[in-house]
Amino acid sequence: MMIKPDVRYECILFCTDFSENADFAFYYALASAVRTHYATLHILHVIPEADAQFWRTYLYEIENVDDKALVDINRKIAETYLSQIPAEIPFQVTIKTGKAPEQILKYAEEINADLIIMGRQGASQLGKQWFGNVTEKIARKAGCAVLIIPYSYEKRLEQH
Repeated sequence: MMIKPDVRYECILFCTDFSENADFAFYYALASAVRTHYATLHILHVIPEADAQFWRTYLYEIENVDDKALVDINRKIAETYLSQIPAEIPFQVTIKTGKAPEQILKYAEEINADLIIMGRQGASQLGKQWFGNVTEKIARKAGCAVLIIPYSYEKRLEQH
């Protein structure tokens, strides 16, 4: 006899790269948080860390590059996501720097996430070749349920 799990989400992790697909996947994260009535919605953005020494040197020559980037990222998160979260849904915004798969998995473990929600397509083809397929790595290595929203699904819904 199979034991059915008690499926409750207390901690939902939504990962965004600010792509159209991530914005579409946000609606699934929000719907999941609303349906549970008590889940905390964590919004995570990972800033890719420049691997090449040349880029690190160049980027940090620009005055206050980190502060300016954080202001822009926080503004984007507030406009795109936070403005849509009902008052009764607890949420937390976190910004990490590094390799996205490692940072997402580490953060999911830190917060004891029950569910990770993310889009399947996000970065450009060049980005996928450079950094690998983030979504695939998360789906294979996460210690919790992962809901992957393909951008093609939004297009399919538009046809109905």
